[in-house]
Amino acid sequence: MSNWNRGAPELNQGYAQTGTVELDQGLRSYMLGVYNHMVVGLAITGLVALGTYMLSVTTDASQAAARAGNIMLTGVGYALFASPLKWVVIFAPLAFVFFLSARMERMQASTARGLFYAFAAVMGLSLSSIFLVYTHASIARVFFITAAAFGGLSLYGYTTKRDLSAFGTFLVMGLIGVVIASIVNLFLQSSAFQLAISLVGVLVFSGLTAWDTQRIKEMYYEADGYETAAKKSILGALMLYLDFINLFTMLLQLFGSRND
Repeated sequence: MSNWNRGAPELNQGYAQTGTVELDQGLRSYMLGVYNHMVVGLAITGLVALGTYMLSVTTDASQAAARAGNIMLTGVGYALFASPLKWVVIFAPLAFVFFLSARMERMQASTARGLFYAFAAVMGLSLSSIFLVYTHASIARVFFITAAAFGGLSLYGYTTKRDLSAFGTFLVMGLIGVVIASIVNLFLQSSAFQLAISLVGVLVFSGLTAWDTQRIKEMYYEADGYETAAKKSILGALMLYLDFINLFTMLLQLFGSRND
């Protein structure tokens, strides 16, 4: 009997270790799903943005409907970047993300996934204008800088033992401030104001990347059913996607080289 008692802790310890291994594997699979959805969303955004730009510009003066500096615009380009439709293109992603955030809990996971990818396409349409403003080389350079910074910040949020929720209130307040200031500057067109917005935005979205990663990780431990867990994976991908896109645009405004 005493021998059985001495063996019990070893058996219990082995069970606990097995449970931990299963939990770790499940967490890694869950986080991998989040990142995979995010990467697919970014790929859709990039392809739509580039495709829209290619449809919007021309080198044939006879086909040009308008000019944006030295760039000749097709009819599609004029509609998207010079006509009143540009305001729909600018604000459509904001309306889309509000809709997704408010309704995702009521959707099936497959519907949420499809809408997330549709949102990524709409964001690509909105971001296509960066090819008119910045050189392609600087866009690529800033993208890789953003990817490296995002990877480090997300890794920190995933591995740190420090509770980052204490910074959450300040980060959300900063996010709201950046969004409002960015909308105001669409009409003011102040370069100094935009510089300040970009500097604050880089700090805010850097913090949000780490905090959101930690929050997504914590959502896994709530041990929901498959359908709820799948929707949380999409929600997590949306959160990190928005952090990446906003960090990219802020860094582009700071370090991008403008077309002559």
